[in-house]
Amino acid sequence: MNEIVEAFAFFLGFLAWLMVGIALPNRYWKVSSVDGNVITTSTIYENLWMSCATDSTGVHNCRDFPSLLALDGYIQVSRALMIASIVFGTFGLVATLSGIQCSKIGGENYVLKGRIAAIGGVFFLMQGMCTMIAISWYAANITQQFFDQLYPGTKYEIGEGLYIGWSSATLALCGGACLIFACKSSKHNEKIPYPYQQSSRGHVVSTTATSRSYQSNYGRNAYV
Repeated sequence: MNEIVEAFAFFLGFLAWLMVGIALPNRYWKVSSVDGNVITTSTIYENLWMSCATDSTGVHNCRDFPSLLALDGYIQVSRALMIASIVFGTFGLVATLSGIQCSKIGGENYVLKGRIAAIGGVFFLMQGMCTMIAISWYAANITQQFFDQLYPGTKYEIGEGLYIGWSSATLALCGGACLIFACKSSKHNEKIPYPYQQSSRGHVVSTTATSRSYQSNYGRNAYV
């Protein structure tokens, strides 16, 4: 049963790592539509790296953010957290693949493999936390500006990139928790009592000592 849970946790971690790689370059983190009298004249959408605009004819134009230091603080932190999430996910995949019982990597030392798999679960948890903090902080700034009546700039709505990020964070947290739980339960199952041979030897010694004491109490004349 633990092998199935470990394999399922590895699948969740891999899927979460893949979705982080999809969410990070996704251009639709926040979207704003500028409506005209008849049709939508343009659509503006941004992510952590660039800002794009598309008009009603389908022509779109994108520009990268000019300077890192000129960006808002939450964008800089979200960039760092998302990159850290990909790094943690990579370490988690390598550690989990080396530590799960169905893998031949690392030999047959299941105690050591269980510890390595638990480290992989910790990396998955760190990946999920980094992704969740980055996505949630970015979305909180969008909603704060959207409901602020005094905000003079363009108001955006939550885009599809954030939903992919939230899904990735949830899968990573579930995969890491399942992997740590499976490793803890496997440690209890692997504690098989080893037959202690010293007790049997002690029993033989005590029997010999009893026979010797019996012979000392009754001399040879007792059998005549």
